[in-house]
This record gives sequence, C-alpha cells and structure tokens, in this order.
Amino acid sequence: MISASSKTASVLLPRVHRVASLLKRWLLGTHQGAVSREPLAYDLDAFTFRFNRRTSRYRGKLFSRLVEQAVAVEPAPYSRLVAGTHHK
Repeated sequence: MISASSKTASVLLPRVHRVASLLKRWLLGTHQGAVSREPLAYDLDAFTFRFNRRTSRYRGKLFSRLVEQAVAVEPAPYSRLVAGTHHK
C-alpha cells in the first residue's frame, strides 16, 4: 500500500505517469475527447496490446504469428484452464 510507505508513488511505480500520459494522449488523438463507456474496455485492450508491443521487432509479423500459433496449438477447454486453481 502506497500510503503505508514512506516512498512516493513515482518511486514505487516509476512508469505509471508515462503510461497514464500516453493513454491520455492516445484517447484524445483517437476519440478527439469524446470517449464513451461502451467501447472503452475494447479501446483499453487495444491500447494495452499496442503498448506492450511498442518496442518489439517485426511488428508487422505479430498478427501473422498470432494466427500461426492459434492454428498450431490444440484448443484448451475451460475445465483444463481452471484445473488446479483455487477459488476464493
């Protein structure tokens, strides 16, 4: 918890201001200040996808690789995905 620490937020979370700034700039540029609730989750997912891949090489091949992996890997049923997880 930040309030329990003697350190400032910028020390504990050094890049949070940069991410917030980039997100604000992206939203203003994309939506011209008219952001609505309905597509916001989708827009944040798109921003996250782009942010996490901003420094990767061969960005043009990312979609192609994603499709290749989706075809090459066996489907995983939900029961197998949650097997062994403990629900609180």
